[in-house]
Amino acid sequence: MQETIGHSTTGDLVINVGPQHPATHGVLHLVIHLQGETITKVEPHLGYIHRSIEKMCESLTYRQFIYVTSRMDYLSAHINNLACALCVEKGLGVEIPERAQVIRVLMSELTRIASHELWWGAMAMDLGAFTPFFHAFRERESINDIMEETCGARLTMNYMVPGGVMMDLHPNFQKRVKDFLQLYKSKIDEYDEMVTGNIIFQNRMKGVGYLSKEDAISFGCSGPTARASGVSCDVRKWYPYEIYSKLDFEEVIETGGDSLARYMVRIREMKESIRIVEQLIDAIPEGPFQAKTKAVLKLPKGEFYQQVETARGELGVYIVSEGGTTPYRIKFRSPGFSNLSALETMVKGSKIGDLVAAMGTLDLVIPDIDR
Repeated sequence: MQETIGHSTTGDLVINVGPQHPATHGVLHLVIHLQGETITKVEPHLGYIHRSIEKMCESLTYRQFIYVTSRMDYLSAHINNLACALCVEKGLGVEIPERAQVIRVLMSELTRIASHELWWGAMAMDLGAFTPFFHAFRERESINDIMEETCGARLTMNYMVPGGVMMDLHPNFQKRVKDFLQLYKSKIDEYDEMVTGNIIFQNRMKGVGYLSKEDAISFGCSGPTARASGVSCDVRKWYPYEIYSKLDFEEVIETGGDSLARYMVRIREMKESIRIVEQLIDAIPEGPFQAKTKAVLKLPKGEFYQQVETARGELGVYIVSEGGTTPYRIKFRSPGFSNLSALETMVKGSKIGDLVAAMGTLDLVIPDIDR
């Protein structure tokens, strides 16, 4: 972590944290104002990894632009692609085969688990616990192997297409998913033993980075960040897509509003995702995995919007079509940008040592913010 130190005109000590290398938590630059060790102001500076993704999408076809979004929140690549595919399908009025819908939900929930696994390992490491990082990667590796076998890739899968999925499931898919479920259930208690129940970890998290329900709503927070402050905002419940309305799972809500509450939401969400996968893995219907669509897609003139629940919160895809083969305008409403905007409110008045704990529970993926 790079730091430079200076003084502001008010006499505050100014510390520049970052920008770090993209291989860490992403290229985020924080300008932190301190009175002693107490934070008085935090300014996030973005732009280090800006790629003009929305403008790029306007020169790509309705099949091509979907996969650019894999490079935003790369830990929710499947779900990002799904949001784009659903938005295009909404414009085309295409009916998706049930088999494709089930496959999409299975892939989305496995993606959510894999993302939360990585967050859990990195969160613990941020606070000084190195061992959980390896445990998290052990389970996440099983999911990556499943993805690779069916999709041909492990991170940016390019599997969702308008009308369904790129190809059918690998014959080993069901067996490998069941093996993962058995592995995960045998290891989940280790998470609580190593991290959740650790008194040092709890002391670093309790009461740290408090965000009230009102502030969470005001900043437009979503996902675990908002639900940890008591905000009911799960898109899968409020605006169900695919087959989520038919599934039995709970929207995980905590009311503590602190870092520990945000931690617990994600831990519980992994268990709910397991419930969803268990309901579907033996109930994958037969039939086509993709609806028939034209080789060249043209959306009718108009405006189309679709939101989904990624691992970090609500992702919205807004398309303006002029009736051509490429979007006239595209806008992505990413969850990380709104969640990051609440950081100063969360940590103002706290000690500098609490910043990492609070920021870690936002689960930031910078390319999702800095598009």
